[in-house]
Amino acid sequence: MLRLRSLLLLLFSHLAHSMLLGWVESPGYPSGYLPHASSNWSRCAPIGHILSIRLIHLDLEDSKDCENDAVKVFSNGNLISVLCGKKEFEELQANVNPSLTSSSGGCLSLSFESDYSNVHRHTGFRGFYTVQDYDECEDDPDNQCTQFCHNFIGGYYCSCRHGYHLDKDKHTCTVSCSEDLSGLSQGEVSSPSWPGSYAENANCWYTLSVEAHLQLELHFSEVFDVEQSPDGQCIDTLKIETPSGTLGPFCGHTPPPSPYLTHSHKVKIHFTSDGFGSNKGFTFHFQTRDKVCLADVIPHSTVTPQKPEYRPGEKVTVTCDLGYFPNTKGVNAFSSEYVTSCHSTGIWVPHFPCEPVDCGFPNIPEDGILKLVGDNPQTQYEDQILFTCNSNYYTLEGNDTYTCSANGEWISRGGKTEMPKCTPICGIPTKNIASAGRILGGEKAKLGEIPWHLFIREPSRGGATLINDRWAVTAAHVVENTEETSLRLYGGLVDGSKTRNTQSNVVVMESDRIIIHPNYAVGTEERINFDNDIALIRLASRVNFGPNLIPICLPDANRGLLISEQGTVSGWGLTENRKTTNKNLVLAQMLQYAHIGVYSLEQCEDTPYMSDDKRMIFTNNMFCAGAPGKDSCQFDSGGPFVLPMLSSSQRPFYLTGIVSWGSPCQEKKYKGYYTKVENYVDWIKETIDKVDSSEI
Repeated sequence: MLRLRSLLLLLFSHLAHSMLLGWVESPGYPSGYLPHASSNWSRCAPIGHILSIRLIHLDLEDSKDCENDAVKVFSNGNLISVLCGKKEFEELQANVNPSLTSSSGGCLSLSFESDYSNVHRHTGFRGFYTVQDYDECEDDPDNQCTQFCHNFIGGYYCSCRHGYHLDKDKHTCTVSCSEDLSGLSQGEVSSPSWPGSYAENANCWYTLSVEAHLQLELHFSEVFDVEQSPDGQCIDTLKIETPSGTLGPFCGHTPPPSPYLTHSHKVKIHFTSDGFGSNKGFTFHFQTRDKVCLADVIPHSTVTPQKPEYRPGEKVTVTCDLGYFPNTKGVNAFSSEYVTSCHSTGIWVPHFPCEPVDCGFPNIPEDGILKLVGDNPQTQYEDQILFTCNSNYYTLEGNDTYTCSANGEWISRGGKTEMPKCTPICGIPTKNIASAGRILGGEKAKLGEIPWHLFIREPSRGGATLINDRWAVTAAHVVENTEETSLRLYGGLVDGSKTRNTQSNVVVMESDRIIIHPNYAVGTEERINFDNDIALIRLASRVNFGPNLIPICLPDANRGLLISEQGTVSGWGLTENRKTTNKNLVLAQMLQYAHIGVYSLEQCEDTPYMSDDKRMIFTNNMFCAGAPGKDSCQFDSGGPFVLPMLSSSQRPFYLTGIVSWGSPCQEKKYKGYYTKVENYVDWIKETIDKVDSSEI
């Protein structure tokens, strides 16, 4: 009877304050639930209300972690309780029911499941749910009422003490402290409730405004008390706002400087306080005086003559700092100074800002090899830019860092204005030649071992040598009968037959200009003189370097050759000592090479005879080289002779000679004549610079 009476009292208590109530129970209650039974229940509370469940009976199969039969309770989808076993009413009231409550306006859901069998029959569970008003004032610490909180069914409202009003947020109590004092030439401004403690949650604006030729002058009282934290941070703040900027915030016991000249005829005083504290605040007297102009005419400048302030009508000369120029909008744009006068309103007329020199973006080639580092480099005075090469096959020639100077030019760390260049890394193949082969019956070159050698298939079979990403060099007699822009060259290969295979990785290059040395005798019918046998080929477009295609280095001018100095010659010419009839020509399909030595001057001057007993002419622009059983041959013309020999460990390699002429291969004299490239280095560089500069 006592338990029933307690239950009835509990139910009546809930009924007195509820808008919604009812029972929730397991299937078959109280007779008992069956195996594989399940049920689900869910309810939600209106805004400003909470939903609760009070279990009065619980008798389920007990198991570890309630893994067999269980009732689970969720709040807004989150599990808040898992129950099983048997619990008495008092235990439910004390330990279970207090947690079965939703949040304000939230939902509760309940699910019950039993497993396949029970040893004993269990009656199940029963509970009583109610929806009740949520007392925000008592139970919600975040109700945000700064003074008084009043609860009603479904919500709450805030109110304020006498002298305060409720702010727009309907929670904060504040005071009416803003005031417009425009038109007054003098007066007093104080914090609210001065000289008593200022109000909490104050947000005060005091507006002062006088005629344009006057300025406001503020005189603060020595008594100044605005709340400040122990570490010096402002909790409550006082700020003085003018069109030129904001002074403050001020707090603690140190007032703004007094008298404070605002240099403005319009001033706003902004004071804010939080919800705590009992500080006195501030008070000041304001009045007016004539405006003056400040010595700080414009940032990044100096003025002449210098004075603390200037009266209306006085003039000064403004000189912009180094690296800055006045933005005069085209008037006297090349001068760093101008004259300005103090106006009665306290401003300088004219008023041109000193702006930093802008060097703009430097002119760099559009080929994309030389590039700026960074996506958005700055280009104004003293800004720096950084250059790099966009390929591992190039090296930066010159400084990598440039600074925008005061005269608007980009200056390198070495004081130069010329932009850096990306020059090809020359003469360093990625593969080495391990053994010495021969052009006549010699060894075949592997791909990438001689990556500067270019193949010319027609109109005259021969070779050329790549010296940068736009130019190649060859023998003049190879191209003397070729139209200026009709030559096709092949690179990145060793197999000459692949020039007809469009699916191979062979690099096909078209020429757009062929320049034969001006002192070469073009068109001689019976040639006994190959002096100046050299020509330059300009490619129609820049080639992309790779492991199988890189340039050779040019030698130093007047380097000189040593007798027996070993070098390497390569080509796709004849490979067997047969008579050179058209039917018996044996041309190399694969690129061949041989290591040969430089002969003495006496050996080179012993030149072969032509068929009519005329001796070939030898000049200082030539040298000869060979070795027993090794020599260049017909159709190797234009190819390179490089030093040191390619099997050497020395790097880089230099284009020392160009295959030019010699005795017929079948005579087995093994002595070939080469154009001495060192004599033409200056001509090569000057010609390239002249042609390339004319294209810019």
